[in-house]
Amino acid sequence: MKAKQKVKTNPKDAAMYKKNKWDDVQVKAQRDEKRKKLRPTSVALNEDTVDQLKSIAEERGIPYQVLMRSYILKGIKEDLAS
Repeated sequence: MKAKQKVKTNPKDAAMYKKNKWDDVQVKAQRDEKRKKLRPTSVALNEDTVDQLKSIAEERGIPYQVLMRSYILKGIKEDLAS
């Protein structure tokens, strides 16, 4: 059985973390929001579009599915606002 490795932390980060005042209600709300299950869907896109998504996502350092979801959510938000 492997022993757990200790995670090294930067002392400056640890000090900042301890000084930060956390709003328990807000932290719990954000945690609960992230725990909401995502409903898998299927969207047919041509290869060029997927390649473009992957290229942009790589530049941003995120998975292309996350980028695609953010575009969809942004579009919905804009449509609902107008």
